[in-house]
Amino acid sequence: MLIVPEALIADLVSPQDAFDAIEGCFAAMSNGDAYNFPVVREALGEGRQYGFKSGLDRAGAQLGVKAGGYFPGNADKGMINHQSSVFLFDPETGRPTAMVGGNLLTALRTAAASAISIARLARREARVLGMVGAGHQATFQMRAAARVRQFDRVIAWNLHPDMLPKLGAVAAELGLPFEAVPLERMVEADVIITITSSPAASLMAAHVGPGTHLACMGTDTKGKQEVEAALLARATVFTDEVAQSISIGEAQHAIAAGLLQAAAITPLGDVVTGRHPGRQSAEEITLFDGTGVGLQDLAVAAMALRRAQERGVGVKVAV
Repeated sequence: MLIVPEALIADLVSPQDAFDAIEGCFAAMSNGDAYNFPVVREALGEGRQYGFKSGLDRAGAQLGVKAGGYFPGNADKGMINHQSSVFLFDPETGRPTAMVGGNLLTALRTAAASAISIARLARREARVLGMVGAGHQATFQMRAAARVRQFDRVIAWNLHPDMLPKLGAVAAELGLPFEAVPLERMVEADVIITITSSPAASLMAAHVGPGTHLACMGTDTKGKQEVEAALLARATVFTDEVAQSISIGEAQHAIAAGLLQAAAITPLGDVVTGRHPGRQSAEEITLFDGTGVGLQDLAVAAMALRRAQERGVGVKVAV
């Protein structure tokens, strides 16, 4: 078994690598070659969450599990709040093949999924990017979005405004004017990314204009909610996996309110493979409910493992 520690990941997997791996993952799911196992998620108290996401990709010969969660007190200890590791196994024998640091990979695969939704569903002429949330993953989201659309400016809101300058600095690196705005001004955005850990909706249907694409990336646990349920009723809804969308994703609230049916939600992989046309009008609101599936973690971890093997890095251990 090869241990690929967190410190090596940045040199092994680029944002483009993650984009390619996650797009391939979406396609494998759409083609029926890959599926996720049920998510295990537990609340540990004081906002802490811990769980397991796992799956099997027959086409990619990937079997494994990501173990990790969200620990909001970590920032005070000099660590990021999301902590995880990915374990890979030989799907034929069950033999462990790798343990891979999952912190950066989680941020990269989440941003890649969001960017794929923007590339596939946002209007080509989208010019204003709206950001709701300014935590650790928000900077990855902004950079990934800027790689797939030529934005002219960024507007942003965060519950704690003192965190927005960090996001503004990334916008400056990208050459994009940046403005902190109230949520009511999100109606100016052509693309909106929500990336928060909110337990209650902040973005309302009235904050979103016709033709907007939304990538809702923060809701991955029962009870979390970033956007008003009425917004999903107005939108054409896409997701990484329907089962997760309706149980732990943003759609859970619209389903519970009777505003959305599971049959109306389309896997984004069906757009990638051409089974669904995606956006069908300039006025249509499209929404991607990115719940984060285990197969995505396996895809980027497998890429990190391949690169580590090619370069002869990592720590080999006998099992």
